[in-house]
Amino acid sequence: MTPAPLVLLDLDGTLTDSYPGIAASARVAFTTLGLPVPGDAALRRFVGPPVVESFPRLGVPPERVPEAVAAYRGYFRTTGMWENSVYDGITEQLRTLRDAGVRLAVATSKPEVFAGPICERFGLAPLLEGVFGAPPDHVPSSKATVVAAALDALRPAGAVLMVGDREHDVHGARANGVDCLGVAWGYAQSGELRGAGAFAVVDHVDGLAAAVLAAIDRQAAPGAQPGGDVSGSPRPGEAPTTGT
Repeated sequence: MTPAPLVLLDLDGTLTDSYPGIAASARVAFTTLGLPVPGDAALRRFVGPPVVESFPRLGVPPERVPEAVAAYRGYFRTTGMWENSVYDGITEQLRTLRDAGVRLAVATSKPEVFAGPICERFGLAPLLEGVFGAPPDHVPSSKATVVAAALDALRPAGAVLMVGDREHDVHGARANGVDCLGVAWGYAQSGELRGAGAFAVVDHVDGLAAAVLAAIDRQAAPGAQPGGDVSGSPRPGEAPTTGT
């Protein structure tokens, strides 16, 4: 019997539209620090990358980043994490994959203490074998380490695939020898996913299950190698970070 394939799914921008809560939390942080609040276009860059990377990019002095993160988290844990919704059709696509014998788990840069309850609240948890996220803020982490933790816990014997909407998902997967399928409905800039090395990008939610199954079949083809036929080279790791 062929071992069941495993698909690791990013959360923000892939399964859920988390921008409203993330943007609101970021606005609270900038206001608390007395700094100009960036516009919506800039705040969209908060979705996906760890907040400790995003704040300096948007003008927060390095020495004030811990203060910004604390203000962000204060709003997020009480309110912002629930200003969120599952993309239309995602639940049905995940059910299709489960019915096809695919193992599913979340691997996100968001702290696991938030990711788990979000998956529970929005009905995703019953479709997943696990939810893997970043450790507490004081513990160095990256998308690569989150993917590694998921693989270590789930011990896949079959094909493995990552699905995500940002370059961090591609690099984190590639660091572990895993292909990444990009999704276009998230928060990537034009060309970001292909440029990072995603082997394909799905345009619409209703095509997700079919694209995942096609990618799994591609890996099972004679002579296929993990990470094969993907543009770009794998990265051995990423800078220590914490997630959104």
